[in-house]
Amino acid sequence: MPKIPPRLASGMPGELALSLGERGQSLVITTIADGVTRGLDSVGGTFSALFREPVIRLGVTGLSRAGKTVFITSLVANLMDRGRMPGLLAAADGRITAAYLQPQPNDTLPRFDYETHLGALTADQPHWPESTRAISELRLSLRVRPSGLLGGLQGPRTVHLDIVDYPGEWLLDLALLDKSFAEWSDDTLGRIEPRPEAKAYLDLMRTQNPSDRLKEGTAQELAKSYTGYLAKARAAGLSDCTPGRFLLPGDLAGSPVLTFAPLPKPASSARKSLWREFERRFESYKSHVVKPFFRDHFARIDRQVVLVDALGAIHAGPQAVEDMRRAMRDILAAFRPGTNAFLSRIFLGRRVDKILFATTKADHLHHTQHAQLTAITEALLRDARDRADFAGAQTAALALASVRATTEETRAHDGDTLNCVRGTLLTKTGKRGKQAAFFPGKLPDDPGKILNPARDGAEKWLQAEYEVMTFAPASLTLKPGEGPPHIRLDKALQFLIGDRL
Repeated sequence: MPKIPPRLASGMPGELALSLGERGQSLVITTIADGVTRGLDSVGGTFSALFREPVIRLGVTGLSRAGKTVFITSLVANLMDRGRMPGLLAAADGRITAAYLQPQPNDTLPRFDYETHLGALTADQPHWPESTRAISELRLSLRVRPSGLLGGLQGPRTVHLDIVDYPGEWLLDLALLDKSFAEWSDDTLGRIEPRPEAKAYLDLMRTQNPSDRLKEGTAQELAKSYTGYLAKARAAGLSDCTPGRFLLPGDLAGSPVLTFAPLPKPASSARKSLWREFERRFESYKSHVVKPFFRDHFARIDRQVVLVDALGAIHAGPQAVEDMRRAMRDILAAFRPGTNAFLSRIFLGRRVDKILFATTKADHLHHTQHAQLTAITEALLRDARDRADFAGAQTAALALASVRATTEETRAHDGDTLNCVRGTLLTKTGKRGKQAAFFPGKLPDDPGKILNPARDGAEKWLQAEYEVMTFAPASLTLKPGEGPPHIRLDKALQFLIGDRL
């Protein structure tokens, strides 16, 4: 027999229910009956999904500039027109007979604007689509013919792929759930102290006494300055920018829940002091912003892609690489619910069972360096992968390009041979520039030559310099049945959903 949903079982104290009389008892019984009916409907829907039209919920996240929007757009386009997907076995075997978009099942979430984003990539003057700055969802349905002996006994079935796009900055907030305001402030101030991007905030913070009575104008000035630091840090290629909603506030902009900042802990603090009020707002942020996201969205994901711009971090320098390593370690804590009582409650036995760590923009390198890029990604994410593996999830690392923007060529230079990529450069104003061939530098075969200086706090690379150019999307001429050109997107999908097709 289905259990009464906890929100109904605990929503009314027993003494109050008894004091309501017959009318109140009737109301309580009706409410419980409605809850049981909804529970049965939910169970029925679950069995229907399991045996008739299974649903795979694929979470797609990544840190800033990792290319989530382009990844999802190309993924959908290449599943609808599968001519470039030989690595996805169900597509290569011809068992995916149709793919089509359907209305998304969640009426309260924005729809991922696939058509607009694809239009940007396929225009006469193609341009990269606007980044998504909030959670969105899209349902792609696949008609799949069973393989093996079942193929002759059963007809095609429908598999729904629900793609959930959400900012990686929101996942970074998970680490806040296990920290007090004092711990978060101490960690944050220690990390940002040597960074030039944080100087303005630190100078302002030092003019304030956390024990003084709160003045709302002062609180807003501190929060604004700290948010300015986060924006500068992200532009500099740094990854660990918490709280995540400071950069993506949405309808919370200007609210007290986003009006706090890290402070040094005073020896004592009275009620209504700056410290005590920031401490209260920090706890409110965890309760009203962080927890609802994990409860309502994250806990329902089956498979997960974590996109990272490892090349961008390498170009930014050792500190950006180490910051990305720490950020990815914290992000993957979300896949170990046993470490946090709140997460253990909301997961209720569910677990993401496949996680792909994909470093994007592989087309910025000649294919002869893709193995080194993958090896660096695996080493960069070693801590994060070990935590996820310990939780029982199957993980993989891969270098890919969601939409290929370059071609490859080999050039002679000073008696040497350089493996280059050629593409249309993107100007600082975001416009298409000139065509250029580019050699970014040679990545080391040993990932330790990247990670060790980063861990040791080096300010720059000693043995080599690594350059990254920003390329505009190439003009596309797609044949019927073909999606946008890519690198290893088919292999990524085979790992993520191939077993369910």
